[in-house]
Amino acid sequence: MVRLIISGINGKMGKVLETMCENTDSVEIIGGIDINLGVPHKFPTVSDPFELQDKADAIIDFSHHSFAPVLCRYALETKTPVVFSTTGHSDDELNMIRDTSKTVPVFKSANMSLGVNLLTELVKKAAAVLNDFDVEIIEKHHNQKIDAPSGTALMIAEAVKSVRDGEYVFDRTKEKKKREKNEIGIHSVRGGTIVGEHEVIFAGNNEIISISHTAQSREIFAAGAIRAAKFIAGRQNGMYSMEDLIKEI
Repeated sequence: MVRLIISGINGKMGKVLETMCENTDSVEIIGGIDINLGVPHKFPTVSDPFELQDKADAIIDFSHHSFAPVLCRYALETKTPVVFSTTGHSDDELNMIRDTSKTVPVFKSANMSLGVNLLTELVKKAAAVLNDFDVEIIEKHHNQKIDAPSGTALMIAEAVKSVRDGEYVFDRTKEKKKREKNEIGIHSVRGGTIVGEHEVIFAGNNEIISISHTAQSREIFAAGAIRAAKFIAGRQNGMYSMEDLIKEI
């Protein structure tokens, strides 16, 4: 049984994660953290993790990137592994997360879906083989999403750039010119209740290869976060990712 603390318990993803944990025999929620309290739970819910009494095997964070410093301090003091499932971290926050991983296990991914991370691995292989093809990334999300492009789109773009030279281009309306060969185009669409869609287009001479992923429910991100928590619970210190989890699978 893996004992969990959920950070952001009263948010959209926190609620989905709570429901999934209740229906999963191998995990137990022992505490919740959220700046917005007042929602009743079967376990203690606080705004400050240091108010929690019980020791957890891992923390899953679906709150806000700005909460990372508090979670890092708590993780270091209590030696509790953390799964960071949020995006948009500043450089200072990322440095703090990396420093924390030197003492306790930290799992971080821009997208907790196993399918999306498998797509990223496929894209990396395709980008290496199709090194003379143009690459365009299109991401679609609901109309309430604040950041653009999505953290997942940037994760995919970084996968492409890890195997071939490339420069990100986010907006072609500013300059009227032909596409440069090394461009990695990234395009954002916002509308309705789209959970998340990502498509990578490899366009060559007289042929197009497309790799895509569609999220039909937020449950896939909750399921991935639970797998990540189980993965790092009891491990040695270090920075882990979905790539490590996929390799073990």
